[in-house]
Amino acid sequence: MFPKFIPLSIALACSGAALLPQQIAHAAPASNVVAKAAPAELTLEQVFRAKPYAGQSAKVISFSHDGRYLAYVWNPFNEIGSDLYVHDTQTGETRRITSPALMKTFDAPEVWDRFEKKAKQKEKEETERQAKAEAHAAYLRGEKVNLQQWEEAGLEEVKRELADKKARDAKKKAEADAESAKEKAAEKAAAKTSGTADTAVAKADDKKDSKADKDSDKQKELWELRDELKKKIAKEKLKPSDLYPGVDYLVWANKKNELIFQYRGDLFRLQAASGKVERLTQTDKAERIVAYRADDKGYIYMDSTSLYSAAFDNSAIRQLNRELIHPDDAEKKYSIANTVLSEDKQWMAISAVAPDVDEETGKVKPSSERQVEIMNYNERFATAKKVPREVSDDKRKIPATALYIRRVTDTSVRQPQPVFTNNGGDVWFEMSKVSWAKDGSRYTFSTWEREKNLLRIYVGKAEEGVKPALVFERRGNVGHEVVNVLEPKFTPDGKQLIAVLDEQGYRQPYIISTDNSNGSGSAKAILKGDFEAHQIIGFTPDSKSMFVLANKDDFASMNAYKVDIASGEMKALGQTRDFHRASDVADSGDKLASVAGQWSNRPELKLIDVKTSKITLLTQSHDPQWQAIDVQQPERFSFTNRHGDQIQAYVFKPANWKTSDLRPAIVYTYGGPLNDRHIIETDSFQQTAYMFGMYMSAKNGYVTVAVDPRGHSNYGRKFSDANWEQAGKPQTEDLEDLAQFMQKNLGVDGHRIGLTGWSFGGFQTQYTMYTSPDTFAAGIAGAGPTEWENYNSWYSGRTIGKTERSKPNLRKYSLLPLTAGLKKPLLLVHGMQDPNVLYQDTVNVYRALLENGKETLVDLFLDPDGEHALGGAIKAKAWHKKYEAFFLQHLGSGNK
Repeated sequence: MFPKFIPLSIALACSGAALLPQQIAHAAPASNVVAKAAPAELTLEQVFRAKPYAGQSAKVISFSHDGRYLAYVWNPFNEIGSDLYVHDTQTGETRRITSPALMKTFDAPEVWDRFEKKAKQKEKEETERQAKAEAHAAYLRGEKVNLQQWEEAGLEEVKRELADKKARDAKKKAEADAESAKEKAAEKAAAKTSGTADTAVAKADDKKDSKADKDSDKQKELWELRDELKKKIAKEKLKPSDLYPGVDYLVWANKKNELIFQYRGDLFRLQAASGKVERLTQTDKAERIVAYRADDKGYIYMDSTSLYSAAFDNSAIRQLNRELIHPDDAEKKYSIANTVLSEDKQWMAISAVAPDVDEETGKVKPSSERQVEIMNYNERFATAKKVPREVSDDKRKIPATALYIRRVTDTSVRQPQPVFTNNGGDVWFEMSKVSWAKDGSRYTFSTWEREKNLLRIYVGKAEEGVKPALVFERRGNVGHEVVNVLEPKFTPDGKQLIAVLDEQGYRQPYIISTDNSNGSGSAKAILKGDFEAHQIIGFTPDSKSMFVLANKDDFASMNAYKVDIASGEMKALGQTRDFHRASDVADSGDKLASVAGQWSNRPELKLIDVKTSKITLLTQSHDPQWQAIDVQQPERFSFTNRHGDQIQAYVFKPANWKTSDLRPAIVYTYGGPLNDRHIIETDSFQQTAYMFGMYMSAKNGYVTVAVDPRGHSNYGRKFSDANWEQAGKPQTEDLEDLAQFMQKNLGVDGHRIGLTGWSFGGFQTQYTMYTSPDTFAAGIAGAGPTEWENYNSWYSGRTIGKTERSKPNLRKYSLLPLTAGLKKPLLLVHGMQDPNVLYQDTVNVYRALLENGKETLVDLFLDPDGEHALGGAIKAKAWHKKYEAFFLQHLGSGNK
C-alpha cells in the first residue's frame, strides 16, 4: 500500500478557533511560532517534561436532532476538567457553556475548597518534579546544585504543621479545662518550679553531654520528620476525584434544541440558543442521563441500575424498570444489569444476570476464586495486597444471563418471561448490547461462544415474552478480533441489518439477511478491498449511505468515509493521513464531527461538511511549546517480509544521514493483537517509539525505527491471528527481515541494532533475543508476560492458543526454557506493583537467565511503586534516561 518512503509534510488548511473565556470566535488563530531547539542541545528533561505537551482531546461529541448545534466536552491546554461547548453550525459561533466559575455556584463551598487546594498541589508537584529533573541533570554536568532543597522545604513544612497542630491541641485542651483553671494554674506553677530545677540539672548535665549525643538527637528528629513527610505525601496523593472534573456526558432532546448534561452525578438542562443552564437533580446518588421522553416534556435517567422518568413541569418521578421479581423457589434470581430504551420510548430491553450466591451465607461469591499477591515495599516491612486473577486453567464463573423485553407503561402488569437466556458457568460466553430499530418495532443483538467458535445474531419483535429469531450463525474460525466490534444495528428505515464481520480476512460491514429463523441467513459484503472498516458511526436519513472509519488508503491512518450501501462506493471525507478517533454524524447526514490529526497536526476536533468536504477546526488542545522540541518528523516506509507481506514502519533519520552510513539503530515493537492497536499510527506520539526515537536520532545520531510486525490488529486476520499457537515466532521473522532491510536501505550497522518494546513488546523483545540471538546487539524488555499460563485468560485464550480448564497448557509458550539462547545484553524493566503483567514474570525469567549463566548479560531496572506503565518512583524521563545510557553503552554513539 506504500512505496518505500513517504515524508509526512502535508499541512492542514482550515479555519481556526481563537479561544475566549465565554465564546469561541472563528477566525484564523494567532501565530504560535516557537523556535526549534538545536538537536545537540535537546534534553530528555525537555522531551519528557513533568507537564505533558499533549492536552485533552474533545469527547462526548454529539449533534442536536436538527444538526444545527454540535455539543462537545473539552478544555484548552493547561485547564483542569472538561467543560461543555456548543457550536452553532449556522453562525459559526461557539459558546463555552460551563466553567469552574459557573459550576462553583452549584457546589458546596467545601467542595471547591478542596478542588482549589488540590489544583495548586498538582501545579506545585509538576513544577517541583521538573525542577528536580533539571537540577539533577545540572549536578551530573558538574554544576553546584542543592539537591536537598525540596526535601528541606518539605521537612520545614511538616515541622510547621506539627507545631500548628500542637498549638491547636493545646488550645483545645485549655478550653476544655477552663472550669478548673485555678487548679491547673496551681499545678502549672508547681510544675514550672519543678521544671526550673530540672532544667538547671539538665543544663549541668548538658555540659557533660558530648557533641555526638547532640548530633544523635538531631538525626533522630530528622528521621522522625522524614517519616511524617512520607505519611503526608501518601495521605495527600492526588486522586482523580480531587480535581474539578467538569461535564462527563450529555444527551440532546428529540426535537428541541436543548440538552441535559451530567456534572458530578447531578443533571443539568441547557437551552442551546440562550445558553441558560437549569439544575434538575441534587441528590447523594449519581444519576446518569439516558434520554429525553418522547414528547421532550421530561427526561429518563438512571442510578446504578434503576431507570426513572421525570417531568419538567412537576416533581413526579416514576421507575420504569422495576426490579425483577422471582418466587422463593426460583432456580435463578436475576437482577438488572442494564436497560436499553427504544427510540420512541415505548419499549425497553432489560439485560439481567443471576449472581452465584453462596447458599449458606446468602452472599455473592467472588468473580474469581484465584487471588494473587502483589508486594508493597513502601513501608518498613513489606506488605501484600491481593487482587483477583483468572488464568487459562481456571474454571470460569460466568453468571447466568437473561434478556427481558418490556413495554414502558404505567399499568401494573405481570412480569414477562425472558426472551433469551444463557446458563453461564464454566464457559466463554459474550453478548453484545441490544440495539433497537428506529421505529421501535424490532431489536437485535449478537452472542459469541469462544470454545464452540460460535457466532450468532438474533432479531426480535417488540413483544413481551416472545423469543427472538436466530437470523445468522457462523461456526468455525470467525476471527479472534471480530467479537469486540460485532454490534449489529438497523438502518434508519429498519429495512436492513448491518453487522461487522470478518468473512474475507478483514473486519468490514455486511448486510445480514433477516428472512429466516434458523440462522442460515446470508451476509452480503458492502465493501471490497484489503482494509479494516469496523467502526460504523452513522447513516444518512434515507438509509442509502452509511459512515465508517476505515484505513482504506493508509494502514497507519483511519479516515472517515461516506459509503453507498448498495454499491459500496466510498468517499473520503477527512484530511489525507489523518487518524480519526471519537466521531459523530448529524441525523441529516450532511455533517461529521471528528477528533482527527497526524504527526504534523496534533489531533483536534474538526467539523466536516459532507457535501463540500470543507473542514473547520474547533479546538486547540496542545501546548505550542511542543514545536520547540519537535525537531524531526518520521518518514513512513514499508518492507516485504519473507512471506510476501507488507510490513509497515516509520523511521527517524539523524542529520547528515546517508544510505552508506553505518549508524547504530534502535527498533521499537509491540506485536500483539488488541482491538485496533497499532504502533504505526499517524497521530500517535508514543513515548518510546516516537518521542524517544526522535530524541535518540537528533541527539545521538541513531537511526530509530518503529515497526508493526505480524501479530497486530487492524491489518486483517492474517496479522491478528499470527500469534495463534506460535506466539512470538512470526514477529521474530519479521524483525529479522527488518534488520536486513535496515542494513541495506537505512544506513545501519548490522552489528549495532538494539530492540525494545513494552508489555507484549516486552515479551516479543525477549523472545527475539533468545531465539534469534545474533540479530540484535542489545535489548530492553519492559513489563513483558513471560509465562502466558499466568496471564489474564480473556487475552491469552483469545490470542495465544487453545486453553484447557484443567491444565495450564499455555505453559508451552513460556520464555523460561528459551533463556539459554541469550547472547547479547538485556535489560529487564518492570513495575513491582503491576496488577496486569505480574512482576513475578520478570523475577522468574531473571532467575532462569541466572541459572543459565547469563549474569553478565542481564540487568534489572525496577520501579518499587510502579504499576504496568511504571509511574511510581520512575517517571517517563527517568526510564528513558536509563534507556539512553544502556544503548549508548552497548551500541555506541552515532554522531560523527
